[in-house]
Amino acid sequence: MVQSAELRRRFLSAFAKELLIVWPILSILVSGQLALGMLVGYLEGWSISDSTYFTFVTGLTIGYGDLVPVRFGTRLIALLIGFSGILLTGLVAAVGVQALQKATERD
Repeated sequence: MVQSAELRRRFLSAFAKELLIVWPILSILVSGQLALGMLVGYLEGWSISDSTYFTFVTGLTIGYGDLVPVRFGTRLIALLIGFSGILLTGLVAAVGVQALQKATERD
């Protein structure tokens, strides 16, 4: 039986290796989300910090509702941010599952 500290070390090592593989995809998704969020913020007249906040709240599908786009076009862009956030979350979860599988493999 693998000790918890050893298992944690194996998991983090495997997670880092897996992240290096999918890093280009992750960075494209996050960059795209931020670019779309800045566009929404520009069109809605929000500050950069509000636009960034809106992007991550929408991308993580939390949606507090304190910043809401009112124009039809910006609402469509918000949908794109939400869908790309679902892809991003799924990709990180898949990397975590893969790392856990590698960490718990029997030698």
